[in-house]
Amino acid sequence: MNHIAPGARAGIYHYDEIDRQFVAERVEQFRKQVERRLAGELTEEEFKPVRLMNGLYLQLHAYMLRIAVPYGVMSAVQLRKLSDIGRKYDKGYGHFTTRQNLQYNWIRLEDTPAILHELAEVDMHALQTSGNCVRNVTTDPFVGAARDEVVDGRVYAEILRQWTTMHPEFTYLPRKFKIAISGAASDRAAVRIHDVGLLARRNDKGEPGFSFYVGGGLGRSPFVGKLVREWVAQEDFVAYLEAILRVYNQYGRRDNIYKARIKILVHELGLEKFTQEVEEEFARLRGPKYRLDPEIVEGIRGHFAPPPFEELPDHSDALERAKAADPAFANWLAVNVAEHKAPGYAIATVSLKPAGGIPGDATCEQMDLVADLAERYSFGELRVTHVQNLVLAHVKKDDLYDLWKRLDAAELGSANAGLIGDIIACPGLDYCALANARSIPLAQAISARFADPVRQRTIGELGIKISGCINACGHHHVGAIGILGVDKKGTEYYQITVGGDPTLTTAIGDILGPAVTETETVDAIEAIVDVYLANRAGEGERFIDTLARVGHAPFKERIYAAD
Repeated sequence: MNHIAPGARAGIYHYDEIDRQFVAERVEQFRKQVERRLAGELTEEEFKPVRLMNGLYLQLHAYMLRIAVPYGVMSAVQLRKLSDIGRKYDKGYGHFTTRQNLQYNWIRLEDTPAILHELAEVDMHALQTSGNCVRNVTTDPFVGAARDEVVDGRVYAEILRQWTTMHPEFTYLPRKFKIAISGAASDRAAVRIHDVGLLARRNDKGEPGFSFYVGGGLGRSPFVGKLVREWVAQEDFVAYLEAILRVYNQYGRRDNIYKARIKILVHELGLEKFTQEVEEEFARLRGPKYRLDPEIVEGIRGHFAPPPFEELPDHSDALERAKAADPAFANWLAVNVAEHKAPGYAIATVSLKPAGGIPGDATCEQMDLVADLAERYSFGELRVTHVQNLVLAHVKKDDLYDLWKRLDAAELGSANAGLIGDIIACPGLDYCALANARSIPLAQAISARFADPVRQRTIGELGIKISGCINACGHHHVGAIGILGVDKKGTEYYQITVGGDPTLTTAIGDILGPAVTETETVDAIEAIVDVYLANRAGEGERFIDTLARVGHAPFKERIYAAD
């Protein structure tokens, strides 16, 4: 078991020599494969499965390299390395994704071995960020800090990372496989839109266990994950997941890429039959070989021990003075800062959504700054969220004003977390070969339209999510307002959905009406907001609650009245 090395920083899983040797060997293997491709010894068809297993995509204009950030947690040193790579090998920025990873969009094939070598120097890689394997396991970005946390999801996400990395049975599944874990009362990991979603809980004895939801997913056929088992004890955690993957590997369709995800298998078999198959496989696996040893769990838990918090009062006079003196800071504090389990500390969301900006993009200078701020204010660690923001999870309340001023000076201080300006958007047709329409310009236009932070606060919680194609990388199906780019005879149009919800009350949005043009879409979003504000029962009623109460008709009438 990998124990923490002397001087290593808590909160980050640190590789041992076995880990480092494995990653180094994979880099050298890929280096030789790239050399063969460049020499013409491998065709693109032969090279494609190799590059995808190393996170390398071929997009419209260049190669894209996706870097794994396991469960979204990284150190300041690692972020600084990502910045350095973006400066040397890309165009001076990186793009943070809905799987808590980072992408470079302008990579040259011949540079990829050098990039992977540099990543390995800081215990990072691009393995299994593509391909039909278990992808990056995601979790709550407030993990280890949230006041409502029951179980630390990092521990079990790391167990899954080790268990699934190059697992010989699950490297070539029928289709890609995504897992999310939430261990808090609030679901900040969108667990029920994943192939497997895990809600970690404790029983009456205080023992950790998991509720397993299976068959969630968006894309061409969106499904909400179904509860397969209410309680799986910690010792059976790996065995039960292995049973699910084995059933999927055996019965999942390989003849049709559009019907290959586990959500289709659950739907076609039916929940009862699928659960029966899993339970039978679990009964065969259950026993010493697959039992999760408590010593292993505790060894990994040691990597995520709480940082050395100071004993502080929960009330901060300095914070209150700054809040009273600076309304812009007070607004950011109310929107982007969450309660911490340790008195005197807070969780700060760093928005990568400036007004008119590209969601999820960060320049190398901004990454360097956030790395510096993480070291100064948050014990040298940070998190990537599945909504394309960053989080500094352990900030003293006394330091919040200084932190915000430095963020704001670098266009990272937007007060919009969870509001209409906190837009999720995929790269769309500007980069992606699969897209039907552009996502980025539309996101920028909507963001600019609703740039006023006071107006955003007045509107309240309202998430907009944009996808450039039916693959739904922008999670549009679960947006309170979702936008899907479609192609109509060579012209870009956008279909609007409303009522989606990625939380514990997961819901797929409903199509509001016919697709509209880009300009019409921005106006339609404003019309939807106007109707919401005119009909809500009070400032505390969220958009999705007003929608559920008044129905779709008022919104349709406003948008499509001219038709």
